[in-house]
Amino acid sequence: MPRTNFNELLEAGVHFGHLKRKWNPAMAPYIFMERNDIHIIDLHKTVVKLEEAANALRQIARSGRKILFVATKKQAKDIVAERIAEINMPFVTERWPGGMLTNFPTIRKAVKKISTIDKMATDGTFDNLAKRERLQIIRQRAKLEKNFGSIADLSRLPAALFVVDVSKEYIAVREANRLNIPVFAIVDTNSDPRLVDFPIPANDDASKSISLIIDIVAKAITEGLEERKSEREKEAVEKEKKAAEKKEKEKQEPPRKARARKTSARKPRVAEEKAGTTKDKKGEAEEKKDEKGAGSENKNLKEPAAKTEGEEEKQITDNGKNK
Repeated sequence: MPRTNFNELLEAGVHFGHLKRKWNPAMAPYIFMERNDIHIIDLHKTVVKLEEAANALRQIARSGRKILFVATKKQAKDIVAERIAEINMPFVTERWPGGMLTNFPTIRKAVKKISTIDKMATDGTFDNLAKRERLQIIRQRAKLEKNFGSIADLSRLPAALFVVDVSKEYIAVREANRLNIPVFAIVDTNSDPRLVDFPIPANDDASKSISLIIDIVAKAITEGLEERKSEREKEAVEKEKKAAEKKEKEKQEPPRKARARKTSARKPRVAEEKAGTTKDKKGEAEEKKDEKGAGSENKNLKEPAAKTEGEEEKQITDNGKNK
């Protein structure tokens, strides 16, 4: 099902282009006809291109990345600020700060300055300052809030850029092209669609046309965010189930583990007993050796004593004969 139809776009005045003398030849494939020196945009092609852009934006939102909306035209300022703030996406409706993408760290410092000023107000450091300094800091914060307040949540470069008027926001488009950031844009007959990755041929001057396209894009982004949320919830449920299954398995396993512990406790005891028996055997063998050694020493001691007695008797007999 397409997100919009021919009649809805026709009623919003999406088909009106610029004067013939202001046209860009690169927009020829998207022009249906010419009437009263005004080009008429082919709405059938607008429906197709709008569907492609919406699907791509839905996928980006589903991945959890940010899409930066740029609309500094008077007709588009309020529409973008109201509609895009609802889906928590960053947007720029005041002057485009040069180097916002190519010099992002410096812009990020300016955004952080807002939070530091807020801390000063809460800490009580404002009370120690002079009235003139306090007023200067308050004015500085108001200026920063006006230019960078809508991109305070943008902690890194956006995944995509959505531009309402390519010819007016040419600096933003150049920076995005330099950094290879995909660009989605409402392209009128006076703009160059080759600068954009996802052109949406439509009237970028009428507030009705802009609001219709922004609404369709915002709905696509909300769909992507809801899908991401549901996927996360499913993952959380699956994790809880796995954790519950593990707990149940652990409850069933303790008796087996206890048995394993008992057997493992028995093994060292058996080893200790074996070691003790071997030690006892060794001790007994050593004792026997000591006893044998002692017996042999005693025998050696007794034999020389017997010999001395015999020798004495012989000596006595010899002495008698001599006498």
